Amino acid sequence: MGVTNIRRLGRLKRKNRIRSKLSGTAERPRLCVFRSAKHVYAQVIDDSAGHTLASASTLDSEALKKNDYENKVAKAVFVGKLVAERAKAKGVESVVFDRGGYLYHGRVKAVSDGAREGGLIF
Repeated sequence: MGVTNIRRLGRLKRKNRIRSKLSGTAERPRLCVFRSAKHVYAQVIDDSAGHTLASASTLDSEALKKNDYENKVAKAVFVGKLVAERAKAKGVESVVFDRGGYLYHGRVKAVSDGAREGGLIF
């Protein structure tokens, strides 16, 4: 196994450990973040029903139209604001934050900050 597979395996172990302790409900869904090398994805998920209520990523048409980002952290803040706007349109006010096994730092923190700026409570 290469280094990247060991790192991925460690992240998945952390993700499973986190997910065993939290889950999203209809009243308070889960804001899940996935971070790849180039992009950031965020979803608001109701685990009790198994439905995704809102989602946003740097690959969305709105994010691609706005092409004047300074860096990937600025893109992540925009994704956080976008997912918060879409969640509030569905009637979601507060969420549980799921960092997905990543450190709460950099782009993951930027998504949560953007979601807070967008009006989500967590």
